[in-house]
Amino acid sequence: MAGNPLRFVCSSWPWRSVLYVATGPLVGALWAVLVVTLAIAGVVLAPVVVGVALLAGIPLSAVGLAAVERRRLRLVDSRPAPSPHRRPAQAGLRAWAAFRLRETATWRELGYALLAVALGMVDVVVAFTFVVGSGLATASPMLVEQGDQIQFGSGGTVDEPGEAWALAVVGVGLIVVTLYALSTLAGARAALARTLLVRPVEEELVEVRASRARMADAFEAERRRIERDLHDGAQQRLTGLIMTLGLAKLDSGAPELIGKAQDEARAALAELRDLVRGIHPSVLTDRGLRAAVESLAERSPVPVEVDVELPDRPPEGTESAAYFVIAEALANVAKHSGATRARVVVRPGLCVEVHDDGTGGARVDGGTGLQGLADRVAVYDGSVRLSSPPGGPTILQVEIPCES
Repeated sequence: MAGNPLRFVCSSWPWRSVLYVATGPLVGALWAVLVVTLAIAGVVLAPVVVGVALLAGIPLSAVGLAAVERRRLRLVDSRPAPSPHRRPAQAGLRAWAAFRLRETATWRELGYALLAVALGMVDVVVAFTFVVGSGLATASPMLVEQGDQIQFGSGGTVDEPGEAWALAVVGVGLIVVTLYALSTLAGARAALARTLLVRPVEEELVEVRASRARMADAFEAERRRIERDLHDGAQQRLTGLIMTLGLAKLDSGAPELIGKAQDEARAALAELRDLVRGIHPSVLTDRGLRAAVESLAERSPVPVEVDVELPDRPPEGTESAAYFVIAEALANVAKHSGATRARVVVRPGLCVEVHDDGTGGARVDGGTGLQGLADRVAVYDGSVRLSSPPGGPTILQVEIPCES
């Protein structure tokens, strides 16, 4: 988007960046007010135990600010932002506070909070200068028409309509520059927040490897599943349909038998459609991976955000493998994760990531089909990586080499 300003302005990125920059100083100011209040109350009540507890609450308050900052990161950074804190061994507020005060992450978050307050003032000045400057220049024709003059320090005065319209053109350009500047500032602030407040998930990625024997077993299991579904489902319904039609033939005046036969035919057709969808969905063939993933998201009981950017359709085999990886991952999210939301990201390559905010703890040998996913993508020299620490989030990363 850097080479296409129009596309950049029309995307959500600059406006999310503006919101991120605008809310940062507000969050920092609210935290500063809380800290000043705790400090004053703590000093006044220092002779009693309550005062000591209030003073101890100052570094603990940074834990709350850090949690807010990790959520704000979603505005400009779609990657998961897991907390660096560990779970206390004991329950209760006192045990939690003592545990947090001993953690390095708490004091790192306190340092970030103090830095955020100072940088917030810089953000306000920078944003104010860019926004007011570009806005004033753009609105100059209206101001001059009302009889106002625009003074640029010692650089001159704009008071003629022609000059105002020329300045307005410059102002439109300054708006684009402002959006780029604020997006850059948002990216820098987000990088700082991720460095100080987020646990690096890359350190916890576990490589999932496949073997030829497991791949053969997986294909054989898939063949048996299709055979079983045909025998136990659609075949039984079609047999019942034939018997019902035979009875209706003997008694042509039996509309209820004909109606029953129609119901059996509909049910058999529905089961065959479900079975075919499980083999290779028609929407994947007709409309590609993005539409197929959106269809999965619509049927998922857990809200799923879909972010698929593929300039060209990948080869059929790798596209199918990516689809079934996502389908299995979303099925695991619904069954095992306890998540309230999930996100699917697909980038050229095929690089697939499935995130969820569930309880974590997923394992390769946990019966969730992760080894089967590795076996499927290994056919295309792909790889699967999993990060699922206790407490979440869970991140499944799949890479399937292909020419896209």
